Amino acid sequence: MMIKKYFELGSKILFPLNRSITGTDTVKTLKIFKKIHPNLKIKFFKSGTKVFDWIIPPEWNVKDAYVADNKGIKIIDLKNNNLHLIGYSAPVNKTINKKELLKKLFVSKKYKDAIPYITSYYKKIWGFCISSNYKNEIKKKYQNKDKFKVLIKSEYKRKKGKLPIAEYVIPGKSKQEILISTYICHPSMANNELSGPLLSLMLIEYFKKYKLKKTLRFVFAPETIGSIVYIKKNKKKLKNVIGAYNLTCVGDERAYSFMYSKNKKCSV
Repeated sequence: MMIKKYFELGSKILFPLNRSITGTDTVKTLKIFKKIHPNLKIKFFKSGTKVFDWIIPPEWNVKDAYVADNKGIKIIDLKNNNLHLIGYSAPVNKTINKKELLKKLFVSKKYKDAIPYITSYYKKIWGFCISSNYKNEIKKKYQNKDKFKVLIKSEYKRKKGKLPIAEYVIPGKSKQEILISTYICHPSMANNELSGPLLSLMLIEYFKKYKLKKTLRFVFAPETIGSIVYIKKNKKKLKNVIGAYNLTCVGDERAYSFMYSKNKKCSV
């Protein structure tokens, strides 16, 4: 029953949300988690804050994005797939020709039918992602003189922007902790990164029923920058961690990976 419940949560509610390292849908995702586990704590960190040698980027949100041909037919539409738009794309509202359009269409060379996931958090660019096969169709269907309407309704919040991180702690008898982290920033990808958060939610539901010897600390954060922010803000807490698991891409049959600590020691 637990697996069925979380499968429906992932496929029907979470999968369509356009998550990124910031933004309303990322926050909405964590609020959905909090409804399931009310003790989940959500914290926000301001855009522009320096964390070690990184800086939290502006908050990014997008309302609409598409490419329409000269007949007004939308040939690429964010509403059909969140992956169609490069993450953190700058706002655009203009008409371009076929040659200009093709330069802004990004594909995977390896997987001809797949839409690649591309982001640009720290450099202002814009573009759309489609399958290699579909790009070839566009090349064949339209002439060089044809015009295309490009619209990207996106915005950057610099002063009021924020990056969200959530945390759930199951206290144990010991101060020693096991850290379980997972990423929340990728949209419309079941394995990466929806399988990790869903497994974390299931583990919380399972372990909170028991009296544990060691404390379990679950962290839900945007990839890379979120982890860096969490480490920066929680140095004292992390001194109690004796082991850590990162749950990402756990929806397939690939093997687990293991990394030693810096001193090459492992207490497990």
